[in-house]
Amino acid sequence: MERVTLRIPKQQIEEVEQMVATGEYPNRSEAIRAAVREMLAEQENSERNGNRKRSWARA
Repeated sequence: MERVTLRIPKQQIEEVEQMVATGEYPNRSEAIRAAVREMLAEQENSERNGNRKRSWARA
C-alpha cells in the first residue's frame, strides 16, 4: 500500500472518528479507503450508464 498525505476539514475527521468509535470501521485509514472505493464504484457505474458527470466532484 502507498502512503498518501491529505488535508481534511476537522468536522469531517471528527465524523470519521465517530464511525471508528462506534465500530463501523476499525480505524480512520480504513474508513477513508472505504470512501475512495465507494467513489470509484460510483464513477464506474456512471460511466457504464453513459453518464460522465461526477456527483462527488466539486469545482
